[in-house]
Amino acid sequence: MNACCNSHTPTGSAPTTAAGAPGTGGNGTLPAWLADVRFDANGLLPAIAQDAVTGVVLMVAWMNAESLAETAATSRAVYWSRSRNRLWRKGEESGHVQLVKEIRLDCDNDVLLLKVEQQGGIACHTGRQSCFFQRLETSGAEPAWVAVDPVLKDPESIYK
Repeated sequence: MNACCNSHTPTGSAPTTAAGAPGTGGNGTLPAWLADVRFDANGLLPAIAQDAVTGVVLMVAWMNAESLAETAATSRAVYWSRSRNRLWRKGEESGHVQLVKEIRLDCDNDVLLLKVEQQGGIACHTGRQSCFFQRLETSGAEPAWVAVDPVLKDPESIYK
């Protein structure tokens, strides 16, 4: 067994139908392959977006069964916004769409990796390439988070 993985065997406990499930719009049957995905008690799982060419981790978001099914069908990243309680089609406001080149599921079937082509080169709402732009600096008397990646575009001009 791989050391990264829990000792359980995935049971396919995720529902294959979405009627009445939170965030699915009650649109009926979802694809059977979703049964292998282990969503949490809220019907969500984390999704890591990674640049398909450079390997840079761009962001982490949440997906539900409906957003994952739409992502697979359209090859465009669709997430579940917990704050807005609705589907979030990445780039719908900013134009910074993520074209999905590959979707991978981790060994426990409860985390997704999306290898994407980031349109516009900006994934973060702060106007940076990646949401992971802060580094913990420990060389001073007190550790501190420091922004180490540049703002590529003023967020005020992205979101109007």
